[in-house]
Amino acid sequence: MKVKVYVEGGGDGKSTLIACRRAFSKLIQKAGLTGRMPGIVACGPRNGAFDRFSTAFGTPGEFPLLLVDSERPVASASEEPASEAAWEHLESSDGWQRPPGATAEQAQLMATCMEAWILADRQGLRTIFGPSLQTGSLPPASTLENREARELQRILKEATRNCGRGKAYRKGLRSFQVLEQVEAEALKRSLPHFRRWIATLSRHLA
Repeated sequence: MKVKVYVEGGGDGKSTLIACRRAFSKLIQKAGLTGRMPGIVACGPRNGAFDRFSTAFGTPGEFPLLLVDSERPVASASEEPASEAAWEHLESSDGWQRPPGATAEQAQLMATCMEAWILADRQGLRTIFGPSLQTGSLPPASTLENREARELQRILKEATRNCGRGKAYRKGLRSFQVLEQVEAEALKRSLPHFRRWIATLSRHLA
């Protein structure tokens, strides 16, 4: 059974789509999954990710996973793969209906956005952005999944604004260059939804 992850992100440019796939693949490898790897499908906008996931669902020999931003904190959040919280959140926030037969673990969330994953690795941030990173403005890693996506994106952009031309954080190619450098162990320590995603992958790639 081939595992494929349909990821929100990458825009519609070839270079950013490639960078998105590479960043998520590297992160999975750093999490210890170095054997049979999932396919990473960079889908651009979140609706595109859901549409491609839904189309792929039921394809013989494929186990698709959806991975999108939650955009806001998840009610009744749980890191258990069998938790229904992700599908309930997506139905409430986006009006998405789970494809018939899809399991709870096939909906995975970046809570509340990819920037939470980047902000969780404090040592990595210092290495990536250098001494001009404004560490005093960064929220505690344990609170990241409880903050709105727009807030986290603003915080990361402002904290890196003095880090030099080409180094400051921005959406697009730069964001995936940064994600590629973060360490999975730091994310595991602070982010229940990241642990849920890795646990699900581990189960189906074993």
